[in-house]
Amino acid sequence: MKRTILTLAALLAAPAAFAQSMEISRHADRPGQVGSAEVFTGTSYVAPVFPPEMGDVSAGEVTFLPGARSAWHTHPAGQMLVVTSGTGWVQERGQEKQIMSAGDVVWCPPDVEHWHGATDATSVTHYAIQQAVDGSAVVWGEHVTDEEYDG
Repeated sequence: MKRTILTLAALLAAPAAFAQSMEISRHADRPGQVGSAEVFTGTSYVAPVFPPEMGDVSAGEVTFLPGARSAWHTHPAGQMLVVTSGTGWVQERGQEKQIMSAGDVVWCPPDVEHWHGATDATSVTHYAIQQAVDGSAVVWGEHVTDEEYDG
């Protein structure tokens, strides 16, 4: 009986010995950068959300000021946009641009060419979440022209 109690106590204590603690990544502690003019038009700010330890999944908190947008691009495993504030536009190549607003979630399937960004009068912030395939999470194309953006 005594041995059973000791064994049970050891089994119950074992997970605690291997447990890890939660970790909070504070917004102010995740440094971002102004979006590169190579892949963005206008002013955008990109801050990482997930650490590299997440493996093939990456996410960025992206803020576009009015008039700012990404270049045309695709994602080999698709992309999820979770709009957290503001109002913006998203467009699939060959389709009409659509409004995206705070609370909206946009799914762009693998290899579908698209762009996203702010409207001409409002800013927008979203989390962009994507998975890498063979080491690549995005394939960038040409910039969205003013005619395409205004269309």
